[in-house]
Amino acid sequence: MLNVNQVSKIYEGKVAYRALTDIDLNVEDNEFVGIMGPSGSGKTTLLNIIATIDEPTTGNITINGDNPHLLKKDKLAKFRRRELGFVFQDFNLLHTLTVEENMVLPLTLDGKKVKEMKEKAHQFAEKLGISEIMKKRIYEISGGQAQRAAVARAMIHSPKLLLADEPTGNLDSRSSKDVMEMLSTLNQKEQTTMLLVTHDPQAASYCNRVVFIRDGRFYSEIHRGDNRQAFFQKIIDTLSLMGGDANDFSSVRV
Repeated sequence: MLNVNQVSKIYEGKVAYRALTDIDLNVEDNEFVGIMGPSGSGKTTLLNIIATIDEPTTGNITINGDNPHLLKKDKLAKFRRRELGFVFQDFNLLHTLTVEENMVLPLTLDGKKVKEMKEKAHQFAEKLGISEIMKKRIYEISGGQAQRAAVARAMIHSPKLLLADEPTGNLDSRSSKDVMEMLSTLNQKEQTTMLLVTHDPQAASYCNRVVFIRDGRFYSEIHRGDNRQAFFQKIIDTLSLMGGDANDFSSVRV
């Protein structure tokens, strides 16, 4: 489904900064893969390259056999809209629209019927606990509510690949659990492949496997197996081995 081949990223400037070095990553259909590492490790840079928000300096990526970085502007926009779902830290919601209007935006661009859009929007809103704010504009709601709306918008058109950068970053522990369970259910029932960047070991424990990056290079990876609690502990152990500042990772929530 996703193939990252020898991807490196160097940001030019007075002093060139190498963010990624020779990263290889293969993600199969219907996998739920987490990416973890200390702040500045390059994990968000990698996600942005896969999302076509950034370009690799060397190497290439393919999604379902196609390299989106070779597509022209119009085809790339359609590819992003139909094949990818996005949940990023800054939400990327339109402040002049209501929560409901933000949620159905991907469906609107694809010409779906209003009734169908409303049904899907309210279905996801109920599951994510934001039904009561559907008519509010983004500047009228909290950061946590905005994050839920962003997750709902990303999932509403059942993308083949969902890219999430800290999707639980602005949520309390209960809401985080609800969102991760929602993502896990979508992964299983809709066969949506997912790539999650997170500092949160609890969120990462919902993944099938977690890839660790340190200083822009592949560090290690671990697989979940049947026991999520045991996987959670393996994630904690690996993070401890990696080192990093105390504030690089969120506090542990069991």
